[in-house]
This record gives sequence, C-alpha cells and structure tokens, in this order.
Amino acid sequence: MIEKTIAEWHKLVEARDAAGLDAILADNVVFHSPVVHTPQEGKAITSLYLTAALRTLNNEHFRYEREILDGNNAVLEFSTNLEGIHINGIDMIHCDDQGRIDDFKVMVRPLKAVNKIHQMMAAMLEKLK
Repeated sequence: MIEKTIAEWHKLVEARDAAGLDAILADNVVFHSPVVHTPQEGKAITSLYLTAALRTLNNEHFRYEREILDGNNAVLEFSTNLEGIHINGIDMIHCDDQGRIDDFKVMVRPLKAVNKIHQMMAAMLEKLK
C-alpha cells in the first residue's frame, strides 16, 4: 500500500507543489522535525512543515538517492545543498491502512546542515503563517 502513497509523494516533490498534501495525509498525522523537539500533531501543522520543506530544501540540488519500502513503511534517503552546505537526510514515512501518511519523520546530518535548515525553515514558516 505504501507504494502508491510514495508515488504520490514523489509527484508532489517533483512538482514542488504542496497542493496534493491534503489527499495523502491522515487527519491524525504526526510530523517529527529534525530541529523541533516535540512531535507536531495534526494535518494542518504537518502540511505547514512539509510545505515549508518543499519550498526550502527542494531546490535544484534536491534528489532522492535510495528508497526502501516495506509494508506500510518507507525510508527515503535524500541529499541537497543549501548555500554551499551539503545536506544528507532521510524521510521515514508510515501510512495507515487507507494509504494516508500518519507519521512523517525527517532526520538530517551533519550538524551544520541541521543549523542551516533550522534557520531557513524558521524564516519560511514565518512567511507561510
């Protein structure tokens, strides 16, 4: 089931368009940010974070390098470059039995990448609010 959901996610990323998020996110989705300590619960806040990420991280350097799909779980390794800083990370995604994402966790390395993402995502989130 995760295959269809991840195919839709890839379309959103490729188009750099968050309009389709509502269709693939469960109402009770939980988002785990690499820079925010507490999980963010609900479709509205998750959509906000993912929209900001699509506009910040998803630049001309962004690409998914590896993908592991198993049951309702997916791990997508990505890389990008922000202002000369190479970023390597993973999206860990779980979908419910209806094929909607109910858990989305982002992990990033190295530390200077985490710091750059924190700075740029904070600015983007402020702009989106």
